[in-house]
Amino acid sequence: MRLRSDFLSLVMVAGFAGGGIGCAHRAEPRVAHHEHVPAAHGDWTMLGERWVDGGHDRDVITVGAREGTYRRAMIVVEHSALEMFEVVFTFGDGTRFSPATRHVFSADTRSHVIDLPGSDRVIRTVEFRYGNLPGGGRAQAQLWAQ
Repeated sequence: MRLRSDFLSLVMVAGFAGGGIGCAHRAEPRVAHHEHVPAAHGDWTMLGERWVDGGHDRDVITVGAREGTYRRAMIVVEHSALEMFEVVFTFGDGTRFSPATRHVFSADTRSHVIDLPGSDRVIRTVEFRYGNLPGGGRAQAQLWAQ
């Protein structure tokens, strides 16, 4: 199945990348999934997505304990460019983590793998703070974790 092989290629490349957000990497376009049904490919799970049209500068993806625990995360941006100022993870115990983020994603790119602090963590929410979309259009920001 092409979708699965494209995603697995993306994950294999991501597995060799360093932690933190900084450099966007080209990702193959994929079929959009609904947030209420997490999509799984290999050992990566899409925990949610938001469509960004430049009208809002902040979105929150609610995850919760029912989705499980995670050690690493990755942001995938599809369809249009997106300027991301900040990403804030809030964990099940209330602690927060905000990796250095200021970055402009091109369409169909992803972040490096983000190593979450500590051992496996329940992610309660992830907040994205955006800037204007360079070039216009609607971008889809997805949160993947393993």
